Amino acid sequence: MKSFLVIFGKPRYLGLIRDDEADLAKGMEIIVSSARGDEMGIVAGPITMEQAESYRTDLSMNGADGAPRGGEPAFQDVKLVREVTPEDRQERISQEEEEIRVLVKGRELLKAHDLEMKLVEVEYLLDRKKLFFYFTAEQRVDFRAYVRDLAKEFKTRIELRQIGVRDESKVVKGMSPCGMPCCCSYWLNRFAPICIRMVKEQNLALNPTKISGICGRLMCCMGYEHDTYREIWKNLPSPGSKIKTPSVNYVVSGIDVAARRVRVISPGTGELLIDVDDFQEFREKVTRGEIWEKEAELALPPPENLFEAGIAEGVPEECEDRTGDGTIQPVDVQRESRQGERTSAPEVAKVPHRRRRKKKSPDSGKKDDQEVRSEAEGKQGAGDNKEPSSTPARSNDRRRSRRRRPRPPRAGDSGSGK
Repeated sequence: MKSFLVIFGKPRYLGLIRDDEADLAKGMEIIVSSARGDEMGIVAGPITMEQAESYRTDLSMNGADGAPRGGEPAFQDVKLVREVTPEDRQERISQEEEEIRVLVKGRELLKAHDLEMKLVEVEYLLDRKKLFFYFTAEQRVDFRAYVRDLAKEFKTRIELRQIGVRDESKVVKGMSPCGMPCCCSYWLNRFAPICIRMVKEQNLALNPTKISGICGRLMCCMGYEHDTYREIWKNLPSPGSKIKTPSVNYVVSGIDVAARRVRVISPGTGELLIDVDDFQEFREKVTRGEIWEKEAELALPPPENLFEAGIAEGVPEECEDRTGDGTIQPVDVQRESRQGERTSAPEVAKVPHRRRRKKKSPDSGKKDDQEVRSEAEGKQGAGDNKEPSSTPARSNDRRRSRRRRPRPPRAGDSGSGK
């Protein structure tokens, strides 16, 4: 008997069609009769009975993370009604336009009841006999009065389905941080448990904004490569662990899955790439203080030397200078020659620093004037009895006169100093 897998409904239910006469191709739109009623679905392709039982076990009501609470099973047997006609497609387009208006009106009615719930999406069946409301809530909500108001407003049978935060992105079909549609919205059928240990083993940044999806939980793609990483890390220490040696300590930073090599940070030599099969031997040797023979082959150059290997020695730079004979001198040679010239040059006599005259208060100015007058009178009296001083003394007097000029004597003072 032929078996086909069908996807229908906004929560992306899975259905199994068993019909020998049916000739269905992948991607064909059909009308199926499910536990909810007649609705439109898409053929996912032929399926074997072993695959069908696997889907039924994984998506059973007991352990289904992607099935709405209180609703139909995520995997069920359906019957083929007919292929989709142009009239059915036109009816579905009009229903999608009507669902937008119903969602807005339903949120307005929800404000009046003040319930701790969020209305996510609305879905009509093809014959418009049922109207489904999908909502999220942290706990159970008594929405009986709210259902009565919805039935009175839209004149049809109303059913509310509580879903989780991960199912919200599945129903709404949002965009993931990678720029593609969410995996759960177009091909992922069940939510696998994701833990923080998967993130650590893949050596990813523990940043909630980078490892969380639009649902606020850890992204489902964390589990795609986890089996490969777990197989490689099986006989290796955890990332960030240290290997203590008599001389230095090595740190395990991560692994290269494609090359099957362990990244080990070594002080002084940069980062080493050790083969996974040789890691045990590497740890034993460096722990005993021996040198790893393959270190030269697998060692990566330090970060500061990565760009120097591609620069030719004869290529002049903008900061280099040419001598008179046309040869190029490196920058280090130029600096040494310039420093030699500076040291050989004669030292220039330092000019004494002249102190800036400070401003004084009016009281201190009077006292200074009296001291200046007494010094001037004493010098004048001494000049009558002594010979003129030498040249340095005159220069000092001139320098002092530049600094501070004495005030002219007043009319009551005598100029002889007697």
